[in-house]
Amino acid sequence: MRIEGKSVIITGAGGGIGEGIAHRMAEEGAAVIINDINAALGEKVAGAICNAGGKARFVQGDVTKSVDWEKLVAAAVDLAGKLDVIVNNAGWTHRNRPLLEVSEDQFDKVYSINVKSIYWSAIHGAPALMRAGGGSFINIASAAGVRPRPGLTWYNGSKSAAIMTSKSMAIELGPHNIRVNCINPVFNPDTGLSAEFAGGPVDEALRAKYLAAIPLGRFSTALDVANTALFLASDEASFINGVCIEVDGGRAV
Repeated sequence: MRIEGKSVIITGAGGGIGEGIAHRMAEEGAAVIINDINAALGEKVAGAICNAGGKARFVQGDVTKSVDWEKLVAAAVDLAGKLDVIVNNAGWTHRNRPLLEVSEDQFDKVYSINVKSIYWSAIHGAPALMRAGGGSFINIASAAGVRPRPGLTWYNGSKSAAIMTSKSMAIELGPHNIRVNCINPVFNPDTGLSAEFAGGPVDEALRAKYLAAIPLGRFSTALDVANTALFLASDEASFINGVCIEVDGGRAV
């Protein structure tokens, strides 16, 4: 098993990409802390992993709150005796619309979930990783952070901020044997936020429009992202630090 014995926190793991990462890492031997703001979804994922013979615990929490990050880190240490990996997957977007029509509250929510959560993960998680002798952060950004789409200006900016924050963290935390990398998935019409990204229900015409921008001719899946996160969490990636891997079928080229 590629990450046997590692302790991993995965935020926003009640569904979608986060759920896929949680299952994949548990399959490869990790003890996983499932975080989500939705208790019913998070408990379901943790239960499924345990029923399959894996090791998991659900911890409800808001990733924009310091006190909830403190609980997440404590739960990981309690479950496995240490913390090795933090996957900042929880994300949010404003609805696709002209930038001048996005309210301040919507802007604040996007930046709080997509960027401030990384801050709190570092404040509470980095010391725990240091005590374990090192580890890694894996931040789920977006292809939108390097190749923006119209109508998503403030979301695009938040993901670009997450990418640069990851690179800067990698420089500062590298001497502590803590690696920081990020993953840029491409639009997936089957996620919970797809209608917000698209500005309305994703019908066949919209699917075709988005698909046409991906050279490999298909959308990304949760498993595509999960396999990339698994690699970055493993010792196979022990000298990979400060990179951003595009899991987008070539869309950002």
